[in-house]
Amino acid sequence: QVQLVESGGGLVQPGGSLRLSCVASGSISRIWGMGWYRQAPGKQRELVAAINSGGSTNYADAVKGRFTISRDNAKNTVYLQMNSLKPEDTAVYYCNADASTRPTFTRYDYWGKGTLVTVSS
Repeated sequence: QVQLVESGGGLVQPGGSLRLSCVASGSISRIWGMGWYRQAPGKQRELVAAINSGGSTNYADAVKGRFTISRDNAKNTVYLQMNSLKPEDTAVYYCNADASTRPTFTRYDYWGKGTLVTVSS
C-alpha cells in the first residue's frame, strides 16, 4: 500500500499564494505520475496539474500561468505552488500517485485524503 499525506492548505485572500505538499510512503517500488486534483462543493473532481517521473507537466487551463507543480523523487514528494489565487480556486485538493508496491509490483492509482484551500477576503 501507498499512503499519501497532503499539507499546506488553508485560508488565503484573493491574490495570495499557498504551497501544497504531498508525501508518499509505504512499500513503494516505483512512482510514475503524480498529480493534484480538486473538488469544489457541488462539482466533480477535476485535474489541476500532473507531473510524470521525467518531469513533464500538464495543467488545467484555469490554472496555467498561476500554479506550478514539481516533485522531489528522492523524497517521494510532489508540490503545488499556487499564486494569484482566486475565489474560484476554493476546493479540497487531492494528491494522486500512480505507483507500484513490493512485493507484488502491482501498479495502482492512490489518493490522499485531501486538504482544503479557501480563497476569500
